[in-house]
Amino acid sequence: MSWLASRAFHAPPIDLRALRARCPAAMGVGCASVVGTSLWRSASAPPSGRAAVPFACLGISTDARLKEAVQTDKAPAALGPYSQAIKANNLLFVSGVLGLVPETGKFISDSVEDQTEQLLKNMGEILKAGGASYSSVVKTTIMLADLQDFKKVNEIYAKYFPAPSPARSTYQVAALPLNARIEIECIAAL
Repeated sequence: MSWLASRAFHAPPIDLRALRARCPAAMGVGCASVVGTSLWRSASAPPSGRAAVPFACLGISTDARLKEAVQTDKAPAALGPYSQAIKANNLLFVSGVLGLVPETGKFISDSVEDQTEQLLKNMGEILKAGGASYSSVVKTTIMLADLQDFKKVNEIYAKYFPAPSPARSTYQVAALPLNARIEIECIAAL
């Protein structure tokens, strides 16, 4: 990879082993770097006559050692082989949450309003366990058994997420686990 990038800019290849020995914290971790104008294709001004500008490169690590499972007993356990949430790259990815009472594993009631309220409380506990809060949520996805419940859900949802509200998608789905009326997943910034 470094050879390819260095060839494109007519720069000598970088010895990654030497760089790793000198900067172990920078290797294998998502990091941003700015490359100066001396690495552009030529030292002369570009044909457009504009001065060369440095560019930035953002690398995000997918190293499995850099992801951490989040688990709390204050929210219902995952119903399958997945985590309640995962921390990775300064983000918290919360799995779909249902309106189950953590102590019983049963729905609080059959109403979409009660399930929404309970699942948002459950989500709050998972967010807290992961070092986040409702205000740090940047994206939610709502899955409804019936899109006619959209307005009812919005009224409850608005109480939990302060402005600016997270980006959001809402879908009606064919079915949800345990015949739930609603499921919400989210992504929060850490």
